[in-house]
Amino acid sequence: MILTVTLNTALDVTYRVPELRPHTTRRVTEVTERPGGKGLNVARVLAALGHDTVVTGFVGGVTGAVLRQLLAEIATPGGGPKAPRGTITDALVPIAGTTRRTIGVVDAATGDTTQLNEPGPIVTTPEWSAFMDGYGRLLREASAVALCGSLPPGVPVGTYAQLIREAHAAGVPTLLDTSGEPLRRGIAARPHLVKPNADELAGLTGSTDPLRAARDARRRGARAVAASLGPDGMLMVTAHGAWRATPPRRLTGNPTGAGDAAVAGLLSGLVEEVPWPDRLARAVALSAAAVRAPVAGEFDRAVYDEALARVEVTEHPPAAA
Repeated sequence: MILTVTLNTALDVTYRVPELRPHTTRRVTEVTERPGGKGLNVARVLAALGHDTVVTGFVGGVTGAVLRQLLAEIATPGGGPKAPRGTITDALVPIAGTTRRTIGVVDAATGDTTQLNEPGPIVTTPEWSAFMDGYGRLLREASAVALCGSLPPGVPVGTYAQLIREAHAAGVPTLLDTSGEPLRRGIAARPHLVKPNADELAGLTGSTDPLRAARDARRRGARAVAASLGPDGMLMVTAHGAWRATPPRRLTGNPTGAGDAAVAGLLSGLVEEVPWPDRLARAVALSAAAVRAPVAGEFDRAVYDEALARVEVTEHPPAAA
């Protein structure tokens, strides 16, 4: 199974309005709620791809109860009437605090989404100890682990580095998808793969050139770097080479969750041991297909199949000595 860690889970609430304008009142035409947080979105896409997943992290309060209920009710991630080929197992750790909400407001006139993210509950020392005990047990059965998203209050900034070292000790490959100081600290622990976007990579390395920045991130400890370039695709730098994948066309829609779908593509490629360029193509196709889905954690299967067949992958020349 694939383990996804979401320390700052969320109840994702999406509002759809005909048009969004500041300082005015708008009637909401549709409201959807989904279990959210980056790792939960990744797990839903992985299940749609046929992989058994376990989700862990923290959950609490009224919104946490709703999140767990919705997680249990999920049918097919990615849409469709069939049951998922892969399973999602809830191994979330209860806490006294209340799980945060993330509010997405979709403007039907433009297709743009405005996102509002609450900070999350405070995690106590005993709650953290309970999580670490469970994490150690879950690693024994994991084929890979994804460490995703922001850290809730009360969790040390070096937490991801600690979790990466625990996974290394258990012989489990890691993917890190976070930002800021947690990313900087986590990379130093040598994760197998990091997936920053271009801005996060520039903030880490000081370079605005994605290829140069990705190579710098590898020197800082990451064994491989997959840098998201938004609608322009994704760049991959590994010890075996560097590639860039470009989607066949630009798609409009809801970009929330596109990066999580890309993580699912990279993880599935890792455990299936497919070549790096094929992992990259899968990630870009899933990211494009997620833009066409109504909410994060889902993807349009037809768009994915079409994009995967047409993604262009080009190899970069080796870095100069």
